[in-house]
Amino acid sequence: QVQLVESGGGLVQPGGSLRLSCAASRSIFSIYTMGWYRQTPGKQRELVAAITSGGTTNYADSVKGRFTISRDNAKNTVYLQMNSLKPEDTAVYYCNAEFPPGVVVSWGQGTQVTVSS
Repeated sequence: QVQLVESGGGLVQPGGSLRLSCAASRSIFSIYTMGWYRQTPGKQRELVAAITSGGTTNYADSVKGRFTISRDNAKNTVYLQMNSLKPEDTAVYYCNAEFPPGVVVSWGQGTQVTVSS
């Protein structure tokens, strides 16, 4: 069982930036497809970005050009760099691990991102 711990959330003004981190407990982190999802009250959790073990990335249309997902396998960590943040980006952000791709093996506890002036 892999444990995931997110960090880096907080309050930021519109147009600002945040970097989220998700640290995994297992050294076989490199085999997982890692994803960032977000959820607001009353809505389903939605995919924000994902990165495969080979480094292929995928983004929701709403964040393309503003968010960047990356991974550091030596640190068992996946990142989400969020730039040009908008109020509609406000949500709880979760990371997950999948292996094989499409089979979720773990979720993190979530980190709150609030974009407000």
